[in-house]
Amino acid sequence: MADDLVLDLAELRQLQSVAKRPRILSLISSEIRNLEKLSEEAAASTLASQKQISSPTPTPIPTSKVVSNPTLNYVTLASFSWDQDNDKVKIYISLEGVDQEKIETLFRPTSIDIKFHDIQGKNYRCAIPKLNKEIVPEKCKVLVKPTRVIITLPKASKGNWLDLHFKDDNKLKPNVDKDRDPMAGIMDLMKNMYQEGDEDMKRTIAKAWTDARSGKAADPLKGYP
Repeated sequence: MADDLVLDLAELRQLQSVAKRPRILSLISSEIRNLEKLSEEAAASTLASQKQISSPTPTPIPTSKVVSNPTLNYVTLASFSWDQDNDKVKIYISLEGVDQEKIETLFRPTSIDIKFHDIQGKNYRCAIPKLNKEIVPEKCKVLVKPTRVIITLPKASKGNWLDLHFKDDNKLKPNVDKDRDPMAGIMDLMKNMYQEGDEDMKRTIAKAWTDARSGKAADPLKGYP
């Protein structure tokens, strides 16, 4: 079950990398978050029995001293995952080589803007102009790890967020059923993606179906660290 979830997540992330339409990206991101939660639950009992490798505790970065330069060019970090509990939201960004001293943060009650400077000659930016609900800017933190960055956003009021971004309605929110077969959800998602996607997306999904049926699907983890 755990292995299947890993493979499903890898294939969905591959589809996410080629998707262009906002509706398709939203559907894929929601399904990825659902499978990530299922994967974490399946792995919890196994991780409890394993000896964790100790590593230096990274230092949270509540503020930044980097001076913004409006002439710099930034690569937009549009692909990331997020999770939440009753008190806070966490955003996970896959990014290697981040220097803690070269991060610029701007947290506001309903928006965030985080810039990562000089990473192998490039600058990256993760910005959400309007969050789903309000946060507490002075308590926000940025945690740097070897291969990813974790952004913690404390909620101004406890409760569940339906999405990370503010939306006028919830038409794009998929139904999440804990007892539902994850594969059924993926099939429904792919059907919707095929119907709503452009020609490139349709060709990608059609090829994925053909490869899966013939047993010639490529290793979905290829290219991942």
